[in-house]
Amino acid sequence: MDSDALGHFLRTRREALQPEDVGLPARSRRRTAGLRREDVAELSGMSADYFARLERGSGPQPSEQMTAALARGLRLSLDERDHLFRLAGHGAPRRELRAQHVSPGLMRVLDRLDDTPAQIMGALGETLVQTRLAIALLGDETQYTGAARSAVHRWFTDPAARRLYPAEDHAHHSRVHVALLRGLATQQGPHSPAAELARSLTGLSQEFAEIWNDHQVGVQFTERKRFIHPEVGRLDLYCQILLDPDRTHSLLIFTATPGSDSHDKLALLAVLGAGPVVPIVSRR
Repeated sequence: MDSDALGHFLRTRREALQPEDVGLPARSRRRTAGLRREDVAELSGMSADYFARLERGSGPQPSEQMTAALARGLRLSLDERDHLFRLAGHGAPRRELRAQHVSPGLMRVLDRLDDTPAQIMGALGETLVQTRLAIALLGDETQYTGAARSAVHRWFTDPAARRLYPAEDHAHHSRVHVALLRGLATQQGPHSPAAELARSLTGLSQEFAEIWNDHQVGVQFTERKRFIHPEVGRLDLYCQILLDPDRTHSLLIFTATPGSDSHDKLALLAVLGAGPVVPIVSRR
């Protein structure tokens, strides 16, 4: 690990970003160029003191997960991300960490949706980053580790994953999850993470195994989503999905018809509030 070079790189990348680049309001009479250290720390899911020590060259070696969070928080390109990993003494990111890196362009779109429930997800349903209102609506879905990071895994192994959805919608959700996973496993091959997840779920869930054996493909979620929120009750929302060019990640945006009861409930959720935008980091 090259502490001095790492600190210099972090500082130059921080100073190259303006608040409006990451969805923050512009500040007048700013004393320093670019973002504040506190801004980057919040965007990366770490303490401001920890980030300041890294930038000064006096911090400990960041873990691979923390390095990935820094790359996302600083909106780094792929080349910049790989350079950051090398400076931190990790070499090239591991496969699963490469898959977690969200393109700067997609992050810029998300940065401008702070008043809207929106989140970026990986191919296996891993939630990588959420807006505040998405956390208020869906809960913090970045908190999971291991296999539970996958929404598909949670759907078939954790009853709590279904509580936000009306019971009459569960069967359709199950079929969609399985069909999407089958398509991904076929595309990626028998030794892919998708195929490994399918094999694991076949042994963990009888429901999954039965649907998997039906070999259904092409089953899709409907644009309209129904939720039963513990604080505001029933919401009928529309889900728009934006795919990045290589289809590795998807941006989900939830909206309500203006003037509807669900629109008012989303406004209430915004008032009730949630924490800051949350990227996925290691929680050990």
